Amino acid sequence: MKKELKNKKIAVLGYGSQGRAVALNLRDSGSDVLIGLPSKSKSRKFAKQDNFAVTTTQKAVKIADILVFALPDHLQGRIYKAEIEPNLKPQTTFVFLHGFAIHFGFILPPDDCDILMIAPHAPGIALREKYLSDKSVSAFKAIENGNKNSETLLIALADAIGIQKNRLVENSFKNEAIGDLFGEQAVLCGGLTELIMNGYNVLTENGLPSDNAYLEICYQLDLIIKLIKEHGIIGMYERISVAARYGSALNGKKIIDSSVKNNMQKVYDEIASGKFANKLNKLDATDLEKLSYSIKKMSSDSFEKSAKKFLK
Repeated sequence: MKKELKNKKIAVLGYGSQGRAVALNLRDSGSDVLIGLPSKSKSRKFAKQDNFAVTTTQKAVKIADILVFALPDHLQGRIYKAEIEPNLKPQTTFVFLHGFAIHFGFILPPDDCDILMIAPHAPGIALREKYLSDKSVSAFKAIENGNKNSETLLIALADAIGIQKNRLVENSFKNEAIGDLFGEQAVLCGGLTELIMNGYNVLTENGLPSDNAYLEICYQLDLIIKLIKEHGIIGMYERISVAARYGSALNGKKIIDSSVKNNMQKVYDEIASGKFANKLNKLDATDLEKLSYSIKKMSSDSFEKSAKKFLK
């Protein structure tokens, strides 16, 4: 265990995919970890199955020296005001896995608290897998409020979570919050899935069987992404066929034209202004049910069946 974490009680608040990975990695690194969850949280049973000490959020806050915020973004402000703020010890260290709650003002910590951010560039399952194989994902780091020892503590915590010092990238809470939201909405999740489904639908509507369309449109994506990550966009094009290069140069901008960038700018403006954050912060159980219904409409039964058929 790093000396900076010796005799420090760490409470991980939340036990979703990211919270679970962080908690397991911290414990396996020798840290003293407990899990703090609302009394009615469905995640309590999973944390107990992993042999963690589980208590209420209020009790965890009273006990811990370091709080890791792994709660869903839309609940952090509400839970902070109701269960965390009234029970805080002086000089508690806050660790955020995302800049959202601090940048958009849903959490306003006391001045005597260190405010750190370690934002992994990977979902929880990948963070855990890398840790178990002695490898590291990269992550953004930032200090919103701290002292001369805060940087050393942040690096020690990152290392215990499974992120090596040389994989930490300097950032700010503001830039991480806006960049993360924009990236997942415009490109990584929202934009990408819409592109995939539109391509898939064009092929199937023109007579290609579902399996064939899936294999042409989606199945090889990870191979292309791997080439881009290893060699850049130009390097990727240098490693594919002449037909693929020529067709991409001829037609890529017909699909993703200036209107797409303009639409992306609108998404960015809504995020940067705080409008999206305020909408997210107001989500309730009924809204989440509607969201689940909307997500199901973003794909089709035939696509999902083909995807399952070709699982690696």
